Amino acid sequence: MHNRILVVDDTPLNVKLLRDILAARGYVVTSAASGQDALEEIAKELPDLVLLDVMMPGMSGFEVCSRLRADSKTALLPVVMVTALHAVEDRIAGLDAGADDFLTKPINKLELLARVRSLLRIKSLYDQVDEQKRQLARFNQTLEQRVAEGVAQLDRFSSMKRFFSPEVAALILAGAADPLKSHRSDITVVFLDLRGFTAFTENADPDKVMGMLREYHSAMGSLITAYNGTVEHFAGDGIMIVFNDPLPIEKPAHHAVHMALEMHQAFEHCASRWRRLGYDLSLGIGIAQGQATIGTIGFEGRLEYCAIGSVCNLSSRLCSEARGGQTLVAQEFLEQVATIVEFERVGELVLKGYRLPVVACNVTRVVASS
Repeated sequence: MHNRILVVDDTPLNVKLLRDILAARGYVVTSAASGQDALEEIAKELPDLVLLDVMMPGMSGFEVCSRLRADSKTALLPVVMVTALHAVEDRIAGLDAGADDFLTKPINKLELLARVRSLLRIKSLYDQVDEQKRQLARFNQTLEQRVAEGVAQLDRFSSMKRFFSPEVAALILAGAADPLKSHRSDITVVFLDLRGFTAFTENADPDKVMGMLREYHSAMGSLITAYNGTVEHFAGDGIMIVFNDPLPIEKPAHHAVHMALEMHQAFEHCASRWRRLGYDLSLGIGIAQGQATIGTIGFEGRLEYCAIGSVCNLSSRLCSEARGGQTLVAQEFLEQVATIVEFERVGELVLKGYRLPVVACNVTRVVASS
């Protein structure tokens, strides 16, 4: 974009001289023949710089400059006084009026161009600062709203993290996934609960029960997050975790068995201390894979993320049959992880709600990375 320069002079020859010099350097030049014309021209379209003759009939250049400085819109507009006056008093009068620089007639072409370039550089800096001020003003105007939106986003994120890993929660809030919309999905389900918990709750102080549960949930929760699992629900000592929804992950069955076996290790660290306190607790886990309907259930103000299907029932039933320290899976599931785990056959289990026995295996160790 070329800079616009306004030449103000009542002598056409002077105007032509300045126009020719400046236009040859790519500047856009407009002109005014009097002080009043200059003010009207500036009001219509603000130039980048004004070359202002001092001695003009009617309104002098000093008065024009004073009026420009009195107007907030033109207070910083660069003004060069073009004058044949040499007296110090005249220069002082120009400075008092607000002139930025002076050119003495007859005009020296190189001096003219040098002064114009210098003042336009300064104006460019002023323009940048002014734009930054406007941006800051706009920023401040919307700051309160954006803070409120940020707090709301954090609240939503904290709520989402009740069910999803932080990465999944962030994607959901960004619009990449919608867990509220009912859909079908192929998922891996892990169900775990404690052996001896009922007897423990009947005899232990309620505060001790809640303290133990917090420790247990904390240990399990860190592993759920680490393996990108989604908490479907807590039920006291029972936890149901879903893999491959709401966002797909590669090899969800592998994630599930890695997590389950690490859960047994983490649980043992807690359980060994609990046993010294007289709490005889152990952990059983069941894992299954299959189709389920995913979405939310509940009522306004209290919704829960939920997976419904036989895969959920199977993982729960396998968990119920698992002894402390066992991770039970059906024979069909084992095909997903057989290359990375060691296992032992448990045999046929008669599970509640299942017409035929289920061939089950206990996964004992991971022998290869996924």
